[in-house]
Amino acid sequence: MALFLLLVLVAVVLGIIGTVADGLGILLAVGIVIFAADLVFFGARLSRRARRRPVR
Repeated sequence: MALFLLLVLVAVVLGIIGTVADGLGILLAVGIVIFAADLVFFGARLSRRARRRPVR
């Protein structure tokens, strides 16, 4: 969970820097890509955890 929050924080910081600084739009794109990858990683981890529960 700490890794998820760290990556979200990095994505937000890169997005803010990319938006505010002139000519650094690539940082905004990198922030968006990191955020999307983080959501996919979290979703995969969450679904993997849900499958391990025993069926009653």
